[in-house]
Amino acid sequence: MTKRELNLRVFEGKEVPQILWQPRMEPWYAWHEQFGQLPDEFRHMSLLEVYDELDLSMRYVHYYTGMPDPVEQTYTEQVDVRSERLPDGDLLTIRSTPFGELAERMHETVDKTWRTVDFPVKTREDLKKLKWLLERTVYTFNPGKFEQGSEFVGDRGEPQFWVPKSPYQALCQSWMRLDHFIYALTDAPDEVEEVMRAIDKTYDLLYEGIIASGKPKIVNFGENIHDQLLSPRYFERYLVPWYEKRSGQLREAGIYTHSHIDGYFKSLLKYFESLPFDGLEALTPLPQGDVSLEEMKEHIGDKVLLDGIPAVLFLPYYHQDELAECVERIVELFHPRLVLGVSDELPQGAGETGIERMRWISDYCRRFGEQHAGGRI
Repeated sequence: MTKRELNLRVFEGKEVPQILWQPRMEPWYAWHEQFGQLPDEFRHMSLLEVYDELDLSMRYVHYYTGMPDPVEQTYTEQVDVRSERLPDGDLLTIRSTPFGELAERMHETVDKTWRTVDFPVKTREDLKKLKWLLERTVYTFNPGKFEQGSEFVGDRGEPQFWVPKSPYQALCQSWMRLDHFIYALTDAPDEVEEVMRAIDKTYDLLYEGIIASGKPKIVNFGENIHDQLLSPRYFERYLVPWYEKRSGQLREAGIYTHSHIDGYFKSLLKYFESLPFDGLEALTPLPQGDVSLEEMKEHIGDKVLLDGIPAVLFLPYYHQDELAECVERIVELFHPRLVLGVSDELPQGAGETGIERMRWISDYCRRFGEQHAGGRI
């Protein structure tokens, strides 16, 4: 059975003869390759060769793979967008609207990653500009790009991608600083909710396209939920209904879904079992998160757990025995509704120790499969 077949069987709830070990180490590989710090054994290997050498499964078609994102975002011809590099190297992007400009400033980090340092929406007046812009924004699904990524992933896993964030998360993570967003939601809730509806509408063609293509089988909601971004009341009011609408739309079409929830999430545990997803990704337990594995199991019901191993356990500050104990407990609690991985990715600071531990888990999963096939597990 290929890893791709195994991946789908986990979501289908069918018999799973072994553990699917699917850690996301693409950023680790990209960082070490960029700075010439790949271990000698990987020095002349491609990303895919490293995955195969370590006997790993792969999840995303466009995550540090060099493959294009199948989700495309465009503006109508009415929208004028211009960008310029500032003297200090930052990138300034100006989006013009009839009500004024929206300016966004981004800084390029040492590893060539762009981070927003000045968000475009700050005031109540900016919400009007953003609404105009969103009404001229369109997201679509490109089946050809998905196929390209699918061929890249091959049999290493069921190829997946993530859809854009929910309106609440898009505003508080992409368009506004969190404090500005919370003040706006308090002072001008009607206007903020109008913008939320406008964000949701930009996704209509995207979801229609995903379903019409008949290609994706599992889709991720790349939410990056963290309970410091929202209260349970806001989660219940703004996010759960949107999940029911959009995840429900995909699931009705026979597409499995899961959502990315990391960081601290103890205040939201009570919602997890009833969320309209088939799985939950990147739930991070102690000692990195704020809940135990047992609490996670108690609150997610029969949903698939994707990942589960705290990333810090791949660093030399923690003993190998702690990692082993964690892995074995995760398997005991969640298998077969489990896609084992790192919550949420292999740390860039994980050197030889981290790779040794990746190999140990691959060996553990292999032994588990052999024992299961022999009827001893």
